[in-house]
Amino acid sequence: MTHSSSRAVGGSGMSAAAWAERQIASVRDDPAGRLALMRRCYHGPFGKAPRHLPFRRAALSFMRWQLRRGLLRPLSGDRPGSPWWRAVNERILRDGCEAVALSGGLPGPASARTVDCWTAFVGRPNARAWYRAHNGSVVAAYLEHRDLADAENEAERFFMNVVLCRVLYTHALVAAPRIPLGWLRPLGPFLGDPRLGMIGVFLQLSRILPDEYPLTAGVRSYLGDERGFGRLLDYGMIAPRLQQLYEWSAHELEAPDLLDCVRDGALTYAWPFEERGVWQPPQSFPVRMAHRLVPPERHG
Repeated sequence: MTHSSSRAVGGSGMSAAAWAERQIASVRDDPAGRLALMRRCYHGPFGKAPRHLPFRRAALSFMRWQLRRGLLRPLSGDRPGSPWWRAVNERILRDGCEAVALSGGLPGPASARTVDCWTAFVGRPNARAWYRAHNGSVVAAYLEHRDLADAENEAERFFMNVVLCRVLYTHALVAAPRIPLGWLRPLGPFLGDPRLGMIGVFLQLSRILPDEYPLTAGVRSYLGDERGFGRLLDYGMIAPRLQQLYEWSAHELEAPDLLDCVRDGALTYAWPFEERGVWQPPQSFPVRMAHRLVPPERHG
């Protein structure tokens, strides 16, 4: 929101929630407009927020990946986007816009608890507050749009789970580094800081997924393409900690229903537990060494 736009809505008598909805409606079928709206949000209600700007790095990087794949394209046309991805992206944008409007003086109350998390970040920008806001919106959108997720194909549903566990993992790097890193926990706040370039490495899927939607091959073919750091991260570091990671995240984000997305260490968001074999780590030397050198901490 620029300074001039803030003054314009300030005298309109419009609530912060209504103002946010108007912003979303104006870019709903404009993927580049969505990106520009997210960029503006980090400038704050008056166009200048130097303490907040560095945090947009991770958000914009991930959103650009969504644009490259065509996930946010309009649903009409020859190559429609993903109804599910559009809905998840919209929830993040709406929550952020509403928090900006509230901080700019438009009346409340907040339409959702996740908006309060964004407002807390606005008031005190730090890495943990950003993750609570961003991941709170992500998880809320996941839980709200299970019906849209079920309508996606197998490969898309698989990578929905990969994205979710990775964003939860990066949050824990900052807020509970013992869970993701064990004895290496002093490195957590640096590796997970959304203001730094490392966070893009954790959320990077472009090396194994083509820039197209929908995915056309089966899950196994994409898993066969995953090498190096991605395989080590997913199967060497995250997989042994999945249950503990989701339990901690459900508490941290005040989202108990998140526990419905994991079962006995297998990811189950829009994914049948009976097909949990895809989450079993491959027999590779780097993965085995990760399990041995950085074992998950015991509960408690």
